[in-house]
Amino acid sequence: MESTRSKLIKLLSLQDDNYISGQEISDKLKISRSAIWKHMKELEKDGYEIEAKRNKGYRILGSPNKVSENTIQWGLETNWLGKKVIHKASTPSTQIVAHQLAQEGAGHGTVVIADEQTAGKGRLSRDWYSAKNKGIWMSIILRPNILPYLAPQLTLLTATVLADVFQKKLQLAPKIKWPNDIILNDKKVSGILTEMQAEQDKINYVIIGFGINVNHEQKELPNTIINRATSLKIETGQAWEIIELIQRILATFEEKYEEYMSKGFPIVKQRWEQNGYRIGEKTKIKSFQSVDEAVIMGIADDGALLAKYQDGEVKKIYSAEIDWFKTEKF
Repeated sequence: MESTRSKLIKLLSLQDDNYISGQEISDKLKISRSAIWKHMKELEKDGYEIEAKRNKGYRILGSPNKVSENTIQWGLETNWLGKKVIHKASTPSTQIVAHQLAQEGAGHGTVVIADEQTAGKGRLSRDWYSAKNKGIWMSIILRPNILPYLAPQLTLLTATVLADVFQKKLQLAPKIKWPNDIILNDKKVSGILTEMQAEQDKINYVIIGFGINVNHEQKELPNTIINRATSLKIETGQAWEIIELIQRILATFEEKYEEYMSKGFPIVKQRWEQNGYRIGEKTKIKSFQSVDEAVIMGIADDGALLAKYQDGEVKKIYSAEIDWFKTEKF
């Protein structure tokens, strides 16, 4: 359920520079004038400049340039995603917080975001460097009505969402490395981690977490990842407003998620393959039994990677070590 604060923020953001009377706010939100005043004071604590005039009402003169529950919701153009936002200045991992909230009954579309993570994790429990105020460290709680075996498709969906935002808003040319990385100029700029709590035939909840390196300078990246990681600022030469990026990602995610739920995976598959990293190129794939050369062909209907081996057989890859960065074109 959308909170009163969220409804108030939406109402104020629709006024542009105009005043809205306390009585109109009271009537629309079904709260008292004293409750309105308390909400306004909380917004001021968050850094908003609020003007109140007798016989005119309230208007916002300025908003803070910092990530918070309020600033994310201010101007957020979604119907259900991000209507509940949990912001942490610092946390070991937004995934941990999201799991706790989901187990306590947090609703579909709840967003957890942090200024920094002190123990961020990626796929296969790899560390994820999450510098304070330099990137987007976010987890989304979903309760989709799909079978558990389809949950990996949500990772691929999320990758297409991030690629779409980077293309349209930042004018970049991202590639998606199966199953969960966004690549710019052969370096990782974003990673996605999908975790699930489910029964045999029912998903209780899915947590989709992702980190995006936004405003890191080259010198700020740790030596352990400097040769294989990048940031949006490094790639574009300019800093980006993190709040605007978050809002664009959430709005795009909601749109693409609803499309996926109504039309299925084929359209996600098409978009993924349009941006797939190393598609049509040869690489080495290491399985339990052997190391073989194969050509990356795309993804299957269930989200598995498709690879064509030297004997001409096309196989589905669900888990393997892939030599992504030492490939040769045919």
